[in-house]
Parts: sequence; structure tokens; C-alpha cells
Amino acid sequence: QVQLVESGGGLVQAGGSLRLSCAASGSYSGIGWFRQVPGKERQGVSCISSSDGSTYYTESVKGRFTISRDNAKNTVYLQMNSLKAEDTAVYYCAADSLFREGMCVMGRADYWGKGTLVTVSS
Repeated sequence: QVQLVESGGGLVQAGGSLRLSCAASGSYSGIGWFRQVPGKERQGVSCISSSDGSTYYTESVKGRFTISRDNAKNTVYLQMNSLKAEDTAVYYCAADSLFREGMCVMGRADYWGKGTLVTVSS
């Protein structure tokens, strides 16, 4: 069983930055961040492999977001820069026991955090 606890969401102006953190317990193959806006499907934003650090980014965040992992703390971070209004969403930390960074593409995860709201004002 993996438990995930997110932190770091909030309100920021367009062009600003936020860093999300996800403290994890247990082991997994992949971990990352999904986001969801009411009325829209959940989207895989960025995921990272626990074995080799391979990463995935959805096209709209490439060059602006960076995912990283502190193995000693079993914590994953999402540094979000140059935020845009369209980044506004609830961000969920998720982990999967089978898929690595591909979990973002597959849109699946075995474990989910409760989510943290990111609001970008324009």
C-alpha cells in the first residue's frame, strides 16, 4: 500500500511559480502528477520512473514544469514556472506499481493523493 500526501498548491498570478510536493510511503514503479478541471478528463501532467529517473511531460507544460524526486525522502516535486491561467486545476499525486513514467500516458495509477488546488489568475 502506498500513501501519498500533496502540498504546495495555492493562488499565483500568471507568470509566477509554484512547487508541489508529494510525500510517498511504500514502493512503486512510477510516480507523478495528474490534473483535473471540472467537466474535463483527468490529464497526466508529468511522471517519473522510480528506477532510472526517466520522465514524461505532457506537451503543454514542456519547458515550464520540472519533475524531480528525492529518493532519500521518498518525495516527488513538480516545479511549475511561467504559470498560465489554463494550468488552473486540482493537481493529484499518483503512483503506479506496474507502469513507470508511462503511467502518465496510460492515464492510470494504483494510488492517488487527495489533490491540491492550483489557481492561476490572469
